[in-house]
Amino acid sequence: MQPEPGQQNGSRPWPVIVTRRLVKTYILGETSVYALRGVSLKVYPGEFVAIMGPSGSGKSSFMNLIGCLDHPTSGDYFLAGMPVSRLRPDDLADIRNRRIGFVFQSFNLLVRDTALTNVMLPMIYAGFSGKEQERRARRALQLVGLGDRISHLPTQLSGGEQQRVAIARALVNSPSLLLADEPTGNLDSRTSLEIMAALQSLNARGITIIIVTHNPEIAAYTRRQVVMRDGRVVSDEPVAALRSAQADWSAAVKSNSTAGGMQIQEETQ
Repeated sequence: MQPEPGQQNGSRPWPVIVTRRLVKTYILGETSVYALRGVSLKVYPGEFVAIMGPSGSGKSSFMNLIGCLDHPTSGDYFLAGMPVSRLRPDDLADIRNRRIGFVFQSFNLLVRDTALTNVMLPMIYAGFSGKEQERRARRALQLVGLGDRISHLPTQLSGGEQQRVAIARALVNSPSLLLADEPTGNLDSRTSLEIMAALQSLNARGITIIIVTHNPEIAAYTRRQVVMRDGRVVSDEPVAALRSAQADWSAAVKSNSTAGGMQIQEETQ
């Protein structure tokens, strides 16, 4: 007898995500357009997965389904053993709020509120006391290296710091899964390394992370790469040699500092 998704199978941990033959179609006039064509995938606790593919490959549609932002046309989706694809919209909203943390390309921060207040926002409807909200928000900001920026407004933070506030906000409800949709899309290369270093650090603490990216240089900092094309998974492989985003960020900072010093020296001669 096959175990249900989320059921222990030998010594392997329970999957956080199980998708079985997910299909998603959109109706355009009299035409059915397939965004997903039978996607089956498992993601286990503590994995760091990149979903890759060109525009139109289906990666964004897949992210919307596993993020409970949309329903599949057919197929099954289980999140931590729950049959998510069969739930009502109200139940899906509860799953989104309690089980999934979202990080988007745009930071989506309230510009008139501090970093601490922005991170506390997801807990307003979660039933936590004000004291517990602040405790959790402070802890989340510390996890992303912003414990000394809690009173700063978004306009007082760099782009990388703003995205780290967004990551802290996604973590504050202790979700089963962190989903990041092109989290470095609006950032320069050095700041992108800063964000990937933060995500690698969180993953090292056991947090399950899935990112959508079209950039293979960003995907190189994950542990597993799933490539999609025309609504199908065409490749699913572990990363052969994991790179350290922190080390690459440090090297980039050092290189820029050296280049800047040389430029100043030349100008003063």
